Amino acid sequence: MKLLKRIMKDRLAAACLAVVAATLLIGICAPFVAPHPPNEANMELRFAGASWTYWLGNDHLGRCILSRLIYGIRPSVLWVLAALGAAAWFGAALGFMAGYFRGRIDAVLMRICDVMLSFPGYVMTLAIVGMLGAGLTNILLAFVVMKWAWFACVIRTTVMQYADADYVKFAKVLGSGHLGIMKRHIAPAALPEIAVIASSSFGSMILQISGLSFLGLGIEAPHAEWGMMMNEARSVMFTRPELMFAPGLAIIIVVSAVNFLSDALQKALDPKLAASGTGTRASVLTGGIFRGLRKKEAA
Repeated sequence: MKLLKRIMKDRLAAACLAVVAATLLIGICAPFVAPHPPNEANMELRFAGASWTYWLGNDHLGRCILSRLIYGIRPSVLWVLAALGAAAWFGAALGFMAGYFRGRIDAVLMRICDVMLSFPGYVMTLAIVGMLGAGLTNILLAFVVMKWAWFACVIRTTVMQYADADYVKFAKVLGSGHLGIMKRHIAPAALPEIAVIASSSFGSMILQISGLSFLGLGIEAPHAEWGMMMNEARSVMFTRPELMFAPGLAIIIVVSAVNFLSDALQKALDPKLAASGTGTRASVLTGGIFRGLRKKEAA
């Protein structure tokens, strides 16, 4: 509740939170919100303009653009959020193990992370999709495979900072188990890092899945997805630019809202950044990486 109050004090952050929450709610309730079935074709309404029945008009198959835009929230946002949650959970679990137990576990896991992070994310995503084939499931799997290493590295660095604290050593002396120590003393300190990294990755993943769908590697027709809607409108982009405008504007609004909300979340979790007026998502990433390098050198 305190975190929410801090975010609501910032008008831009509050507006972005409302946009993200409304987008998720509309996507979940798409069957009840969409005015028409998203795949219902009517060639008599091919390229029809906006009307009271079809607020955003119809596409090249006479399908309702607004309905497809609403249903496109599911693969473009909701399923991306699910993949992000899976990557965060898996990466955080490995990061906790590496940072707390250290030794051989830390060495093996960090070498695997180094290998994963040595490849450009977009290139590796394309490679995985190319090997497994086009489709939403394979893209989401590629996201999980590529994103967990970031979470593991950052969480591992955070856990190492708190694992040597006096209160953690005192808890060990009192006989507390490893799981109890991580859950009670270390996890609350690591949650802000997880939240910031997850929020900053969310926007980039939305852009990536839309870009892959635009290239024809994403969700398969006739299902609706924002990037695929833009791909379908390429042939008439000069004569009917509104067909590309609707999904493109949706991507810009949602990704911008997520990015602004991520910055506000970071400042809300660390009031010092808000007071100084500095600090971005990049500072968290680079700071975590440099702290991890210093730990390696010290070891």
